[in-house]
Amino acid sequence: MDVVEQIETRPLTTRQRELIALGIVANVAEYFDLFLIGFVVSLLTKPWNLTGFEAGVILTCSGFGTVLGSWLGGSIADKIGRKRTFNYCILTFVGFTALSLLTPDRGWIMLAAFRVGVGAGVAALNITTISYVQEFMPRAKRGMFTGLVSVFIPAGLFLGAFAQRYFGDVLGWRGLIALGVIPIFLLLWIARVPESPRFLLAVGRDEEARQAYAWAMELPVDQLAPLPAPHTDEVKQDQSLGQFFRHYWRPYLVVAFGSFCFILGVFTVQSWGQSLLSEAFGYSAAAVGTMFMWISLADIAGRAFSAWVCDRIGRRTTMLLYGLAGGAGAFLCAISASRAAAGATGQGAWFYAGLVLILAFGDGAFGIVNLFGAEQFPTHVRGRGLGLGYGTGAIAKIIGPALVGLLLGPAALHGQISLSAVVPALWVFGVLLVLGGLIYQLATETARNPLA
Repeated sequence: MDVVEQIETRPLTTRQRELIALGIVANVAEYFDLFLIGFVVSLLTKPWNLTGFEAGVILTCSGFGTVLGSWLGGSIADKIGRKRTFNYCILTFVGFTALSLLTPDRGWIMLAAFRVGVGAGVAALNITTISYVQEFMPRAKRGMFTGLVSVFIPAGLFLGAFAQRYFGDVLGWRGLIALGVIPIFLLLWIARVPESPRFLLAVGRDEEARQAYAWAMELPVDQLAPLPAPHTDEVKQDQSLGQFFRHYWRPYLVVAFGSFCFILGVFTVQSWGQSLLSEAFGYSAAAVGTMFMWISLADIAGRAFSAWVCDRIGRRTTMLLYGLAGGAGAFLCAISASRAAAGATGQGAWFYAGLVLILAFGDGAFGIVNLFGAEQFPTHVRGRGLGLGYGTGAIAKIIGPALVGLLLGPAALHGQISLSAVVPALWVFGVLLVLGGLIYQLATETARNPLA
């Protein structure tokens, strides 16, 4: 038995739980900042006279950053380590959040530019955290424990809705954005945690790997089993991008197209859902904040269940069921929006019910999307594989909000959003969620397999 097998036989320790907690808090903090821009845009639409195009650009720039951060973050984490990359990601998104406070009135272009940096830091941190936590976890509960890192991301949406509901009028949009600087204190926490032992083994830093395993299992170093055989030749072989695609093109395509479908089906609703409820259905800003607080709780429940059930029924089955349920929610939104556009009353509640389904299942699937994607690749290219695949899929974060912003057009300038204009997009988003569930059936089932 080697040390990698030894950690499989040990109960979860306090230090492993601490790492899970760090991942949870980091993701909640970063996504609070990312989600908050949706509420900020809804507050700025009238005072800044934002057109649908301008608001769409602001929201879309976070998507540009997500693509950039995912592509770069995973590769950087494979080269310099998970821990150092984690630190740089925190500094990046907090720094650009702080710069956003300098935006002048009507400075939507400057605000949009800073959102690129925020999105890059947030996406890179998410990619890095998945691999970081995953590489400390035992196989039997890897889905649940790693999934927990993503399960509570919607708590960031809940906190954003809470902040808008109770502090929006007092703090104003700059005050709300300033709350996104608080995660800088995570740097003090990460200083307590060692580098991933899997990464250390992959780069030949054996003694540090032993120390990291000893830290995780809370054992003296002399009680550890031997280290596994090194794979340095394999590491050198797969360093170039061309060699990566030659060896891992299939899992890359599954992660890229599967995540694209789920992201496009969900992210647009997250970005524009608040504005649609307030401007098209007439709900007050306070009511929308409360409604999205409940949506975020449904999202957390959906993610938690996906992380729990995927270790029991498998990753692929979970993804299929969640894609079907999320698609049904998008179809319900499309039908209710179409009826409301035709003059039917009482459709706001049905539209809201559809949003709940989309977020609980379509977004709830993200409890395992990235951990499943990461499991498709071996350790030495895990960050790069997940980052490139998810980053390509995250192009949906650019397409989606921009598409809806263009559909809304100049009517948003006067607070008059045409529901009929977004109905076709909602049908497309529903089909994409179903398609995403089907695409993940082409992935390798990893629920009972050790990490490569």
